Amino acid sequence: MQIGKISNQLLDRLVIGKIKVRDRRVLVPAGVGEDCGVLDLGGDVCVVSGDPVTGAKEHAGRIAVHVACNDIATCGVRPLAILSTLLLPPDATEDDLEAIFDDIADTAESLDVSVIGGHTEVTDAVTRVVISITAIGAAKPGGYVTSGGALAGDSVIMTKSAAIEGAAILAAEREETLRKHFGETFIKAAKLLADDVSVIQEGVMAGTFGVHAMHDVTEGGALGALWELAAASGKGIEVFRDQIPVLDTVKQICAFFGVDPYRLISSGSMLIATDKPHDVIMMLGSVGIAACEVARILENPGDRYITDGGEHDENPRLGGKQDERSPSCGYAPLPPPGPDELYRALNKKL
Repeated sequence: MQIGKISNQLLDRLVIGKIKVRDRRVLVPAGVGEDCGVLDLGGDVCVVSGDPVTGAKEHAGRIAVHVACNDIATCGVRPLAILSTLLLPPDATEDDLEAIFDDIADTAESLDVSVIGGHTEVTDAVTRVVISITAIGAAKPGGYVTSGGALAGDSVIMTKSAAIEGAAILAAEREETLRKHFGETFIKAAKLLADDVSVIQEGVMAGTFGVHAMHDVTEGGALGALWELAAASGKGIEVFRDQIPVLDTVKQICAFFGVDPYRLISSGSMLIATDKPHDVIMMLGSVGIAACEVARILENPGDRYITDGGEHDENPRLGGKQDERSPSCGYAPLPPPGPDELYRALNKKL
């Protein structure tokens, strides 16, 4: 299999398709594109998610906490606790462990999240540090959003910029190479993008406002996350690729490595499906969070495609056959997410 997150087709066939819900207290089970599970605890509901970090070295602990807590925020819920699992290779040192856990503890404190347990070991089963964080939140019954709630006609809003996380990781992991090409000032600015990878504020705000669905943009990038949002909701989607925001710093890093910013890991961006896009954009803008409309949800799940530039037809011819569209007429199919561009960039010899 290819390096990276398992494809959604394999995930559905070999993993999720074999899972059976065995308790009626499971309100939201595992599903393609669904960020969190939700359990009925007889009062509040428990929102749970887990995520690993394998592609980052510098400040991997900080990224890991943000990535897991972001999943809780996609439900419109504030995370309250985490558990951390650290697998360290045999050549790791005590200083390495201390630095990683300092990152985890400091980031948890900054988010007002408690570290309540986990597991730490050295093992020759890994060649680099693997960090897996389980995050937990709580909400009132019905007081949460899922990734699968988008409705036909909804606009999909995206916050911040595509590939924030990917660009920050590449700036840290390939620092010397990039410094020779871009200079020290550029490197500092690129590494600071790591400070922008939380989506807790926009998630909680949107959840309080009342939106139909949310999904954070992680492996597979913006295009992968848009496909997953549609898949989780059982809907189609029209993606306006020319409207997906990409910062100049991100564009330059992606161009240098020859990777697609729309398919590069992008923690720091939230997708929000709503029938009140203007109100949500204005609300987020009032606290300094940039957001714009990047897609709309369609009824037919067979209609998932990308359009670039020009006017967006309010009533496109939808026959459920993606091959009726081609780039020459402004449309191209939106495929399921594949391996993230980060792995290609990290392994590229320059």
